[in-house]
Amino acid sequence: MKKLVLACAVCVTAIAPAAASAADPAPSDFKNAAKYCKALKAASGSSFASMFGTKKNAYGKCVSSTAKKNATEDAAQEKAAKTNAAKECKAERADAGFAAAHGGKTFEQFYGTGNGKNAHGKCVSQKAKEHKADADDEDKAEAKDRVNAAKTCKAAKKSDPDRFAEDYGTRRNAFGKCVSRTAKQRAAERKAASTPAA
Repeated sequence: MKKLVLACAVCVTAIAPAAASAADPAPSDFKNAAKYCKALKAASGSSFASMFGTKKNAYGKCVSSTAKKNATEDAAQEKAAKTNAAKECKAERADAGFAAAHGGKTFEQFYGTGNGKNAHGKCVSQKAKEHKADADDEDKAEAKDRVNAAKTCKAAKKSDPDRFAEDYGTRRNAFGKCVSRTAKQRAAERKAASTPAA
């Protein structure tokens, strides 16, 4: 019996750090989530609770789930930014026309300092920061889309409850469905408007 308990304790100890480090939200994640949830709550009105829980715990659930989601997304975005940046820098270094497109400077001269040995690392760092900044801007725009969608859904539910029920149902998650669908539509419209015509 003691061996079984010891084996279980060892397994839990080995697994716990890996699971905890996967996407632990930082204090800034909770702070940003609180701002977002406050805005979403104001935009949603009394329907806010239906998206996250009961009236008593909806705000806390919103903050907790949003902070966890953001931490996980940030970790994935950071990893993707580094991977994509490394690929781009490798391609730039191999590009025979690099100097012509960069004022006659070689890859090492353009990105590096001194003897240029650090050029690849500097290139990856610069591009990864740019990609991460773009991802963060998109995250902010998506949060704004959801808050605006909540305002739209609140107005739609108030102005024509029958039509709202017809479009989204009468179950507890109807308001959340409306917000999700409307936010996706707004994001698609925003992206289409920012994409240059071919």
